[in-house]
Amino acid sequence: MNSKLPPDSNKRFFLRYAGLGTQLLVAIGLAVFVGLKTDKWLGTSPLLACVLPLLVLSAIFYKLFRETGRKKNNE
Repeated sequence: MNSKLPPDSNKRFFLRYAGLGTQLLVAIGLAVFVGLKTDKWLGTSPLLACVLPLLVLSAIFYKLFRETGRKKNNE
């Protein structure tokens, strides 16, 4: 009847999703930075600064859905 997870398991879940969130923020930040620098170099005002973060975001969500959608062998 007690459906609480052990404390060690809670930490593991928290660290997993905290790591994914950190990875998301760093990747988007790098994409914006690279987009701004490339826009300045090419002379295209906000084009790559908008497109690169969207591409990174879609790639990370695809990766996230693939990782969380997998069934584990031991479950």
